[in-house]
Amino acid sequence: MTVPDVDASPSGLRVLVVDDEQPVCDELAFLLARDPRVSRVDTASSGAAALRLLEGGHIDALFLDIAMPDLTGLDVARVLARFRAPPAVVFVTAHEDFAVEAFELDAVDYVLKPVAGGRLAEAVRRVAAQHEAGAAGEAHTDDVLPVERGGVTRFVARSEVVWVEANGDYARLHTASDSHLVRVPLSALERRWAGSGFVRIHRSLLVDTNRVLEVRTDSGRTVVLLPGPGGPVSLQVARRHARELRDLLVRGRMS
Repeated sequence: MTVPDVDASPSGLRVLVVDDEQPVCDELAFLLARDPRVSRVDTASSGAAALRLLEGGHIDALFLDIAMPDLTGLDVARVLARFRAPPAVVFVTAHEDFAVEAFELDAVDYVLKPVAGGRLAEAVRRVAAQHEAGAAGEAHTDDVLPVERGGVTRFVARSEVVWVEANGDYARLHTASDSHLVRVPLSALERRWAGSGFVRIHRSLLVDTNRVLEVRTDSGRTVVLLPGPGGPVSLQVARRHARELRDLLVRGRMS
């Protein structure tokens, strides 16, 4: 099924909605077709049907349910990860429990049902930003993580994060003004953000080397200074990471 949008630019996003519940699929397709950044919307009722459509034409993004028979949305995303130029993936699901797996599969966004129009528009904005960055030849786009606090969802961009602290299966993101707990392991963030300047300085600490203010060594103990809410924050560097970190910072600041 194709839902045309006569008002959209011909150079807009071509998206594929995948959901085994037809009313949900149709409603999501209708909402996406109204977005001026979207030029074409196709739909599929299963993961297998989605992969067949992907073989037959170019798709910029999938809005993908997770709980489907046969191939789940996560299964489809794993197949897409093997594509040379995979489309962006936005998971649209009633289940909160798969956010970590979705993040590890490089999902652009994770939207919970029932879907509000404004929340869907935000997901389209992120897809469009990634698409434009790719067209401009940029190697990395800014990841955004949803964080919950007191019933309010806030979106924290990677570029806001100064350092990250392990907290069991969770991670605490520290910005220059606040901190946020997210259900993503530190190891997943380390892999995902390695190309953006984040490095491990301790088994429980990940820092953005672009934000390091100073490196200090005294009596064999090395610390880094980073921006914090009340002034610079001092974090200890594990001995085995100290030399590598110093060399990395010197090379980065001199290049």
